[in-house]
Amino acid sequence: MNRAPNTLDFPTSIETEMDKEIDQAIFAGLDYWAFAAYGANHPMSKALYEFRARPKAANLRYCMFTELGRWGSLAKQSSLPHEHIGLMADKNYLRVENDRPLYFLGFIKGADVQRSWGGVEGLRSALSKFKSDANGAGLADPYIVLAGDMKFLSQEAANVGADAVGSYALTTGNGRGSFVDLAKYAEKGWNDLAASQLPVVPTVMTGWDRRPRIEHPVPWETKQRPGDGITNFYAAPTKKELAGHLAQSISWVNSRAPDRRAPAVLIYAWNENDEGGWLVPTMPCQTDRLEALREVLKATAQSPSKNLC
Repeated sequence: MNRAPNTLDFPTSIETEMDKEIDQAIFAGLDYWAFAAYGANHPMSKALYEFRARPKAANLRYCMFTELGRWGSLAKQSSLPHEHIGLMADKNYLRVENDRPLYFLGFIKGADVQRSWGGVEGLRSALSKFKSDANGAGLADPYIVLAGDMKFLSQEAANVGADAVGSYALTTGNGRGSFVDLAKYAEKGWNDLAASQLPVVPTVMTGWDRRPRIEHPVPWETKQRPGDGITNFYAAPTKKELAGHLAQSISWVNSRAPDRRAPAVLIYAWNENDEGGWLVPTMPCQTDRLEALREVLKATAQSPSKNLC
């Protein structure tokens, strides 16, 4: 991979790799991938468009998880919402009850809402327009899940016009301990978000270990200094621990009152490898995490295919 600034190249075998990862996700029992959303011309969008071009993608649905900052502002909204409405027309775009496209809008902070959108009413207007524009394109209202600062969401998500609330990841920056500790923290987060009086899409954690980024800080984390916080990480999960955490998320959703029951569960993450959250097999073909999911989602402990990697 070319790591020169402002470039992102893929190997010539990208089609083969994409097909392989689709097969891996299906093996695990996943219904969908939530892609981190960038613009169509952004190099970080290449994986999404390669996925959409693969015939095998018909067997795996997808949706978008977008940073609010990429929507622009009240004074100057970006073209991204319109672009995402176009994606929602795809046959394999994930739809929930009443054919509503699922859409995550995240990394929301109250201060940003005030500064960029003039407050809650400004963001509410933007979400209303997003739904109206989707209707104009022949789609049902998008089912919008807001994610970000829990205190803000608990107080304002319903006022903004969200259908549900959730999280990209549930952890604490200086946290450390066992995976059981991390799972307990995440599960507490589901209950904290329920204070919003909206359905909660629970986020299942697969880990949290940012040591690669601490040893070698990435350009966009300008405050990170090499080695600072190197002891702050959670131990990786065993198969049993990961399966138990996922099963708990499903039970938690099913225990909610019908009007507070979310239509999905989100797992952090397919490939946030340098943050310690991943499902994709790692070298040399470590498939324990996929197998853990399969035991819960497909109710089978069948051995992985020899061709999984």
